[in-house]
Parts: sequence; structure tokens; C-alpha cells
Amino acid sequence: MGGQERSRVAEAVAREMRGAGPREVPQRLCDAVVKLLPVDGVGVALRGEGIPVPLGASGQRAADVMELEVTLGDGPGLEAAATGAPVSAGDLSSSRDACRWPVFAQQAAAAGVRSVYALPLGDGAVCVGTLDLYREVPGELTADELRTARTVADVVTSALVTLLRSERDDAGRWLGPPAADHDEVYQAVGMVMVQSGVPADEALALLRGQAFARDCPVLELAHEVIALRTRLDR
Repeated sequence: MGGQERSRVAEAVAREMRGAGPREVPQRLCDAVVKLLPVDGVGVALRGEGIPVPLGASGQRAADVMELEVTLGDGPGLEAAATGAPVSAGDLSSSRDACRWPVFAQQAAAAGVRSVYALPLGDGAVCVGTLDLYREVPGELTADELRTARTVADVVTSALVTLLRSERDDAGRWLGPPAADHDEVYQAVGMVMVQSGVPADEALALLRGQAFARDCPVLELAHEVIALRTRLDR
């Protein structure tokens, strides 16, 4: 049964990927997952140094919620990447989930996302990123849906690892704007390190804190820092 399920998922992903150019791959993966699972949105992110690196999203809402985790440094996807285990948030408006990620839960719910299921792409030993599933209504996935979701995550992991290996000398060919833009966050962190005389983790925390205080995405603030229009000091 497990082999049949994996074959079904792999075939569905392959159909969606047919004819895709390198930079279309992350988007096509997300589109395939939306068709395979009872979810309203999907995001795929690589595990970066201190921040997730969004690769693709099924729509603008999913992209916005992924960016929210980048800015806040908190949320189900980050927890799944750190632990190598699936993380479920059945109702972001509930006290349980609000206590786990107070600001993320409030802002994601305000954006129309009521439940999230984040799966690691890999495991605790080697986790390359996360597959984040979003729903507009509260509720947990059923046992059958969870099995399918884990199979989907395995297939997506295999697809990404294959891409990473085959394009290791020219990753930019398939890394679209969401991932390429986030290189600027790392550049901004380096500049903040010099400006404030702090290590990388503190510089990232300062960048995130200022982005939150200004109610803007961390990527937007990174643009300002790199362009020398904003200087961050302790």
C-alpha cells in the first residue's frame, strides 16, 4: 500500500512538473501538493542559516505567511525545520496555538490562515527545508491525510535534493526570485554586524526586531540597509 501511494504521488508531481523550466520548479511543486491534499495553500522553504529561504508558494497568501515566519523568526515551519519533526497547528485562533507562537498565530489568522501543518523535508539528522500546508478553516488532518502528506513530503524532498545535486554549480538556474531575494537578508546581516559590532545571531535578531517594529517584511528592511538608506545600531 505504501509503495502504491508513493507511486501515485510521484506520478502526480511528475505530471505537474512536465515542461517546467528551471525557475518554475518550486511553484510547480506547490501546485502539485495543492491538488494532492485538502489544503488551501502550500509553501516550500529551504533551511537557511538562521532564517528559512522561501522557494515557492501556491499563491500570495501562502507567500505572505512564509514571509511572516522569516520576519518574526517564529512559527510552525521554523519549529519543524529545527526539530526535524512535523508540527501541527489545528487552530491558530485557539489559546494553545496562540501561546506557542503569539505574534505569528495572530497575524496568520488575520491573513485568513486558520490551521498550519509543517513537515520537514528530510529528518532530524538531515533536514533541507519544510513543506508548509495552510488551510482557511481550523481542524487537524485525518490519519489518512497525514499519511499522504508525509508521502508528499518524501517525494518533494527527493525532487529538491535531486535539483540541489544536479544544479550545485549553477543553483541560480532554478532558484526563483523568492529565494534569490533572500540573499540580501544575509548581506544586510553582515552590514548590521559591522555597524553594531555584534555577532550574526544578534544582528539577525536586531534586523527582525526593527522590521517588526516598523511593520514591514524583513526583506524590505534588508533592501534599505544594503542601499544605505537605513542604519541599525544597538
